[in-house]
Amino acid sequence: MRILIMGGTRFIGVSLSKILVEGGHEVVLFNRGNRPSPLANIQQIQGDRTDPEQLKKKLAPEKFDAIFDNNGRELSDTAPLVEIFKEQSPHFIYVSSAGVYQNSHFLPHLEGDAVDPKSRHKGKFATEEYLAESRIPWTSVRPVYIYGPNNYNDLEGWFFDRLVRGRPIPIPENGLHITQLGHVLDLAKAMAAILNSPQAIGQIYNISGSRYVTFDGLAQACSLAAGVSLEDLKIVHYNPKSFDFGKKKAFPLRVQHFFTDINKAIKELNWQPEFDLISGLKDSFTKDYQLSGRDHTDIDFSVDDQILQSY
Repeated sequence: MRILIMGGTRFIGVSLSKILVEGGHEVVLFNRGNRPSPLANIQQIQGDRTDPEQLKKKLAPEKFDAIFDNNGRELSDTAPLVEIFKEQSPHFIYVSSAGVYQNSHFLPHLEGDAVDPKSRHKGKFATEEYLAESRIPWTSVRPVYIYGPNNYNDLEGWFFDRLVRGRPIPIPENGLHITQLGHVLDLAKAMAAILNSPQAIGQIYNISGSRYVTFDGLAQACSLAAGVSLEDLKIVHYNPKSFDFGKKKAFPLRVQHFFTDINKAIKELNWQPEFDLISGLKDSFTKDYQLSGRDHTDIDFSVDDQILQSY
């Protein structure tokens, strides 16, 4: 297949590009050209997707069998792209988010659960609705928290920053909130599997790890991944309502139970997560955190200090 990836040089796109090329596909990236290609001899088309006219000029002459939209956040990001290719009808695979789900007492979240119209990810759901009403074959994936090498979101790195420096880890409330993480390589493999699954057209899939974890459990998993003894792990629980952090973020996860059922993807995509949480975190720690030298950079711990001085 000839496949277009929107983005392709950061995080998900890096893993996905490698998997698709290894699978014998011809991969083309569309991005601004600010970052090097993840693979040698892979075609890149440079342009700004937020400019519909430029997008049309650059992509209208091209033909693709499938399109992966990894970085569309709002409907206005994706609709112009679909309009360009709707007559070709390539399989359009969209990266949405489990963040679209409305808070519920009934968990894990299933693909048919209600969505939150006030969510900061409401643009993702609006795009899914648009795709469902379009004539283009489409599939959407809803990851929970994604981790792994090249993660530009401050997730596992947040924990590693404190662990390697022997600092306490401030965790809100009692540390028993349950969440879910999925390795970026497992996500990319699930996305690639969609290409070989005709039943995936018109479907939405939750994609994440196979097990859930508490906040305290995540701190323990990160500790083991970083080679820090659990005896040396220091966790401080605090009441976030007792502090005013301004615009600074005190914790990298939403303080609520947040996890999904991934069985639909397992059954219909013939896919299975390969990374357990600790091995996946070790992969991130050794192949990214340490290699990048982040363990020796200056980190702003002012919010931590604000919490810790009260305990």
